[in-house]
Amino acid sequence: MQYRVLGLPGSFAQEEHPAETTGTEEHAEEHNPIIPELGELIPGALAFLIVFLVLQRFAFPALRKGLRERQEKIQGDLEAAEKTRRDAEEERERYEQQLQDARGEANRIIDEARKTAEQMRKDILAKAEDEAHQMLQRAQEEAHAERDRAAQALRRELAEASVDLAARVVGESLDRESQLRLVDRYIDDVAGMTNGNGNGQGG
Repeated sequence: MQYRVLGLPGSFAQEEHPAETTGTEEHAEEHNPIIPELGELIPGALAFLIVFLVLQRFAFPALRKGLRERQEKIQGDLEAAEKTRRDAEEERERYEQQLQDARGEANRIIDEARKTAEQMRKDILAKAEDEAHQMLQRAQEEAHAERDRAAQALRRELAEASVDLAARVVGESLDRESQLRLVDRYIDDVAGMTNGNGNGQGG
């Protein structure tokens, strides 16, 4: 702000005013804006101390607690991951052992099934052979029985025919039962002689 002194020439007033301005500039040049003045330093230090104490009392413990909890959580997660890895490894080993046991059991069952099938095959063959032998024996017995029946029937017919022929030749009635017995005895004698000759020839 410029003041004009009444009664002084303008040039003189201008000379005094620059002198005051120069002093102000020198005072401004002596003050360093980086370094706060003493009047500002003390309140600033007090404010910083108050803020630091508040942070020390409330903020820093909460911050340390959060960091500790975070660290504990991370540690717990790592331990849980390690436990999960160990459990997975144990589970894999148990699975491989069970798989190996299952393969061994399957091989054992296959071997037992093969042995059982082989035994069943032998039993079936033996049973079939036994049944075939029994059937052959029964067939032979039936054939012998049929042959005996046929021989008896033929023998009876032959005896009756012989008796009829003898009665016709003799011209008189004979005792039929006695003649049948005689014919049967003759046939037996002939059959015995035939069998004797056959055995002799075979020998």
